[in-house]
Amino acid sequence: MSSLVRDLYRRRELLLILVNRNLKIRYKNSALGFFWSLLTPVLLIVIYGVFAHILKFNKSRPDYLQFLIIGIVVWQFLAMCLNDSLGVILGNANLIKKTSFPRFILPLSMVLANLINFMLTLVVLGGYLVGIHMTFGNIAILPLVMLTQSALCLGMSLILSTANVFFRDTEHILGVFVLAWFFLTPIFYPIEHQLALLPPRVHWLAFLNPMTGIVCGYRSVLMSDSVEFGPLTLVSCGVSWLIMVIGMFFFQYVEPRLADEM
Repeated sequence: MSSLVRDLYRRRELLLILVNRNLKIRYKNSALGFFWSLLTPVLLIVIYGVFAHILKFNKSRPDYLQFLIIGIVVWQFLAMCLNDSLGVILGNANLIKKTSFPRFILPLSMVLANLINFMLTLVVLGGYLVGIHMTFGNIAILPLVMLTQSALCLGMSLILSTANVFFRDTEHILGVFVLAWFFLTPIFYPIEHQLALLPPRVHWLAFLNPMTGIVCGYRSVLMSDSVEFGPLTLVSCGVSWLIMVIGMFFFQYVEPRLADEM
């Protein structure tokens, strides 16, 4: 692990180049370019606002639109990393075969590029919440929540990027897996709906889904939703970091065979 950190530090310039490349590729040949990072969340707020009004979702919860938008924005960061991870190794086959460098940089640069996009989205979302006079929670824990989600995204990306090299059906399986994961995560509904199905003693089972605690954490910070956040969130945090550690060891184990399989 320490050798990996030293390699990343020595190759920090390469990491920055790859992050910059990933940011440019996403909006290549686009008329608005990087401006889409700011425009997309604005459009999301408008679209979901219209449908929330039409479907009367805000009758039972006046702040439902803010509740929903936060969940969708947070989920998109994970979804982008999962989808991009499928090609992060295969798409750089020539680079891997011809150049000696820690391959770990490839999924890491992809996650960092998506993190930058996510942070820009949070700026727009924060401006919207300020504009409607939403009460914020403890902003100090926001970096911790973001770091935990980034760890989860990195761990999943390391596993998926290498699995797709050896097992090309990973892409098809991922589509079904992400859809199921999305509906198991309290994006459209509050966590209480899941907890009501479980005995109080085993409420922690709901938080074995790492995105459950992460989404609750963001809502606690951005809309001061104390019901959405609690000690059980730490279960999701622990699972997130465990997935990152597993992903790192798995990636290091299969890394020597990557070039031969492509």
